[in-house]
Amino acid sequence: MKRIFASATLALGLGLGSYGAAATAAPLEIGYLPIIPAAQLFIAREEGTLPAEGGAPKLVQFQSGPALVQALLAGQLDIAYVGIGPALVARGKGADVKVVASNIVEQVSFVAMGDLAPYFASGDAGTAFARFAKDKGRQPVIASYPKGAVPEAALQYWLRNRIKADPNSLKLITQGESQIQQALLTGAIDGAAILEPTVTTVLTRAPQARVVARGNDLFPRQPGAVLLVREKLIREQPAVVQALVTRHIAATRLLDTQPAKAAPAVQKYVGGGRLPLDIVEKAIRNSKGQFVADPNTIIPATLVLQKFQADTGTLEGPPVDVTKLFDTQFYDAAVKSAAAPAKAAPANAAPPAGKPAAVR
Repeated sequence: MKRIFASATLALGLGLGSYGAAATAAPLEIGYLPIIPAAQLFIAREEGTLPAEGGAPKLVQFQSGPALVQALLAGQLDIAYVGIGPALVARGKGADVKVVASNIVEQVSFVAMGDLAPYFASGDAGTAFARFAKDKGRQPVIASYPKGAVPEAALQYWLRNRIKADPNSLKLITQGESQIQQALLTGAIDGAAILEPTVTTVLTRAPQARVVARGNDLFPRQPGAVLLVREKLIREQPAVVQALVTRHIAATRLLDTQPAKAAPAVQKYVGGGRLPLDIVEKAIRNSKGQFVADPNTIIPATLVLQKFQADTGTLEGPPVDVTKLFDTQFYDAAVKSAAAPAKAAPANAAPPAGKPAAVR
C-alpha cells in the first residue's frame, strides 16, 4: 500500500524532493524480536517518537530471525529490527530491504553451565568440549539460533577459527532464544551462544554458569542487529526514514550513557515484559560500548561474516553485494546535521544554547 504524504520533503538537506498529496497513509508495520539488540525500537515506541504520520505503528513480534525473514519475503513489514544474518538472507532471496542503521555489535556471548564451565577455567579452550566428553561419557549439548542467524555464525566462527575445537566433540542443536533460556535453566543443555537479556537472566538464576567467551572473543567486531527498511519506504517517504534514523541514534546514545533511564521502556518488551527491571537494566549495562548506530562501521565485518558463512556452507540463500545492502545516507545526514555549527545570530540575540550532543 502506498504511503505518500502531502508535500513531504526529506529533512536534513538530503534534497530528495517533495511528494504529491495522496489518500490516507497506512500505519507502518514494524517487525522485531523481544531482545536487547532491538532496544532502540522499544525506547522510541515508549517515548512516542516513532514516525506516525499514517497512525500509530503496528509492532509485530517474532521469536527468531528466520521467521521474520519469511514475513519480509511474503511482502509483510515496512521496517524490521533484526540480525544482520537474517538481513543478508532476506536480501539474497529477493526482499527489497536496506540496512539504514546498526543497533549493536559483538552482541553474542557463549555461556557454559555448571558441568561444562570448569573445563574452560583450566586447560586449552579448544579441548574443553573433548575433555568434558571423555570425563562424562557423552558429548556436551550446545544450543544456538537456527542456521543463518548471527549467534549461530558467531559460535561457528569461534569454534573453527578462534579456539579450533573438534566439531565432533560436541552436539549442536538450534532453538529460539526463549527455548534456549529454558533449556539452560533446566539443565537440558550444557552451554549456548546467546544474547541479552538471556545472558544476564541465566547468570542470575544459575550461579554456576559462566560466560567463557564474549562477543569480541567469538567474532571480533561481529555485526549484530540492524535497522532494516523497505526500499519502497525509502523511495516514497524518505523524510519518515530520516526521522526514524535520527531517533534511532538518540535511543542508541541513551542506552549507552543512561541505562537506568532506558531500562523501563526496554523492560516492557524484552522477555515478554516479564523480566524484573533490575535484570533488564543490568543487561543494558553489560552491553555498554556495544550499542553502535553507525552502519558504516559494520560493513567490513559483514563482508567477513558472509564469506565465512559461504565457506562453511551455512549461508542461507545466495550471497549478496554487501555494499548494496547498506544505505548510509540517512545516518550520514543526521551526523552532519548534529555536527553543523549554529547559524550566526543577530548581535542583540540571546547566546546559543550550545551544539547538539555528538552522534555515535
